[in-house]
Amino acid sequence: MRILIIGFFSLILVACQPAPSGSSDPLAGTDHRDGFLALHVNDATGQVLATLPTPGDDGIALQAIHTARLTAGLGSNPVGLDRGWGDGGKVVIFRQRGDRIVLEQPNLRYRASPDNPLEERAVAESFAPSFLASFDIIDRSDGLLIDMTGFLTSDVLGLQQYLSDAGQGNFALKADRTLIDTDNVFSFPDNAEFDVFFTLETSDPGREVATTAANGRTATLIQHHSFVRLPDDGYSVLQSDPRIAAIEQVHYDYSAPLSAPIETRLARRYRLQKDADGNTINPIIVYIDGGAPEPIRSALVEGAAWWGEAFAEAGFPDGYSVEILPDDIHPLDVRYTVVQWVHRQTRGWSYGGGVSDPRTGEMLKGHINLGSLRVRQDRMIFEGLLGADKTDSGDPDDPVQLALMRIRQLSAHEVGHALGFMHNFAGSSDDKASVMDYPAMDVRIVDGSLDVTNAYGVGIGDWDIFTTKWLYGDYTDAEREALIREAYGSGLSYVADADGRSAGTGHPDGSVWDNGSDAVATLREVMAVRRIALDRFGPDNLPDGWNQSDLNAALVPIYLYHRYQTAAAAKSIGGMRFDYGPNGAAIAADIVSPARQRAALSAVLATLDPEALDIPDSVLARLTPRLGSFSFADSDRELFRQTASPAFDVTAAADTAADLTFDVLLDARRLARIAEFHRRDAANPGLDELMAQTRTTVMGFSRDGRQADIANTVRARFAYALADLAAGEHPPIIRAAAEETLGRMQLEASLSGTVFDRWLTREIERLLDAERDVAALIPDPQTLPPGSPIGQDGLH
Repeated sequence: MRILIIGFFSLILVACQPAPSGSSDPLAGTDHRDGFLALHVNDATGQVLATLPTPGDDGIALQAIHTARLTAGLGSNPVGLDRGWGDGGKVVIFRQRGDRIVLEQPNLRYRASPDNPLEERAVAESFAPSFLASFDIIDRSDGLLIDMTGFLTSDVLGLQQYLSDAGQGNFALKADRTLIDTDNVFSFPDNAEFDVFFTLETSDPGREVATTAANGRTATLIQHHSFVRLPDDGYSVLQSDPRIAAIEQVHYDYSAPLSAPIETRLARRYRLQKDADGNTINPIIVYIDGGAPEPIRSALVEGAAWWGEAFAEAGFPDGYSVEILPDDIHPLDVRYTVVQWVHRQTRGWSYGGGVSDPRTGEMLKGHINLGSLRVRQDRMIFEGLLGADKTDSGDPDDPVQLALMRIRQLSAHEVGHALGFMHNFAGSSDDKASVMDYPAMDVRIVDGSLDVTNAYGVGIGDWDIFTTKWLYGDYTDAEREALIREAYGSGLSYVADADGRSAGTGHPDGSVWDNGSDAVATLREVMAVRRIALDRFGPDNLPDGWNQSDLNAALVPIYLYHRYQTAAAAKSIGGMRFDYGPNGAAIAADIVSPARQRAALSAVLATLDPEALDIPDSVLARLTPRLGSFSFADSDRELFRQTASPAFDVTAAADTAADLTFDVLLDARRLARIAEFHRRDAANPGLDELMAQTRTTVMGFSRDGRQADIANTVRARFAYALADLAAGEHPPIIRAAAEETLGRMQLEASLSGTVFDRWLTREIERLLDAERDVAALIPDPQTLPPGSPIGQDGLH
């Protein structure tokens, strides 16, 4: 679930096919389709010709916005070429140059005021445009006739390079199997739409293509083109504000006054206007993919409809609605904002974006991709927490109903991106103030039992109403500023992606998949929820008809249930509050209090306790091996590493959990902040204190029975984490602290006579050897299952 508006791709220069042979009339055998582009489609040859208007004195025959997406995709989450995936739109110009028509993309990233043509020319000649294609002029009798076939069948999305960069092989475009779907070529008054069967082939496919494409080597996708009439001048641009979390259209204005910044940030939004009677002229309609099954389809409609409240507050009660997409409408038709239900082989992200006018930021089409497998993962997590006896009961604690609550929130979240809103990762800290956060399932303990009454929020939050009013309401600049001051004065706050998404960021209120205004207290409760669920985990956590071995997959999200809340609590360690206000309005940075930092450190270290990382014997006895799939070589990607196969290895699971905590706690950015804040005020904990408390905690764990091996596993992983820091390209103070702590661990271990401690002493000596490749000596922990809420690349 995350926001994804794909940037424009570099396109190749295309030599187009010649006019149809065998006839002096170039339009013989073609079907005329009139509209924004006057198209002539030859079903027999698969060619598409277009008649352009007669050029003006500047040679321009036509200007448009062009966008390309995939009508049909690959089906691989790791690769990402999904159904509906594509770019965000670019301005293109059909210009006559000599005897040819050149398709140009002007460089709108760098601009100057048209009031001074020479200044505008100076900027235009300083930054390169792109020639995307050229066309022979076939006929001049009625406008300029060109053959668009070569451009339409070219790799405008850069799919060959994309697959190569993804490690999936070197693909060749197969011209004999790349052809326009002439049944899906349309020209409407303001847009033209084209579907193209696009075939790529390789002899060395990567794993993802090999397991998703029909024959494992050849992938035939459907590439879609839209050409859209440039919007008229009736849209009013809106300068963005960093406090609003608006998605922005950014360009550089070199004609700005010398005292002003040249970077111009326009807020991206739909055009909403009223007629003389106060009715919305072109209301926003969000269409839900009819391919989503019930009851998911209804949940998607309900969640997307939440935004109606915000638009009513913004003065447009009739400006927003949600409907099911009619069967006869192409989901990539640029006239429609669509929520698509997308299937992949494995679960993964959903994302929202769309097509906008690069000149102004006016939104033309929203497009939202919702992955179909995440809802099943959510259901499984609730079954792991509560048991499966209520599944499909329809009760409030039915795991299916709880997963549908999440789907409603997800629908609202991704539609929010299409409407123009970025993430706000402070939403969960502000009592679920925004659907633009990533919400964790909010499970609490009531009278010793797990309570899911408020598992997910219902409806949009106060932050969402505020930002919708600011972005879409009819306000003056002064009134918009008053809205901001009122919202922030009421306690609302904003933490952006860059300061909230990754585990090493330092704003204590900005995290993903977390809950509560007190992240430290919530971590303690999350650990207690996890303990209750683990202690009673077993056959009752699977619905009837599932195999007992499926408990292995169900266990993973329960065992790692504390993962994101650990990261949220750790952000108070070396944490600092701040906002994005303009000069004179921003608050001063506020370092988290020393007492709060120390409380967070204690809570995070508690996640390493061998007792917390242990798994009851009753659970271990049920974790029988899973039979792999011969058709899918990576069928165990959702499981812990099978180091003791066929038995479950509890120390391998503990190693994974410990690595997650150390990645968060010992993130180099966090350690650098700790050192910096201690320099500013010695009352703040410093690196020496953090390292000493962590070492004392880890080395002091009890060593009774099985938990002794878990304790040793945690100690080894701590040593590896320190070695990685000491050998990394980090500030000297961090490397020194890590190396010093390793040395103290080595000394402490050498004073013990256990077999493990003798090994640890030698292992640390190897790690401290300056002539060795330390990275090669550090064994990787369990590879984490892909896709939040369990995991993702770069964020644990």
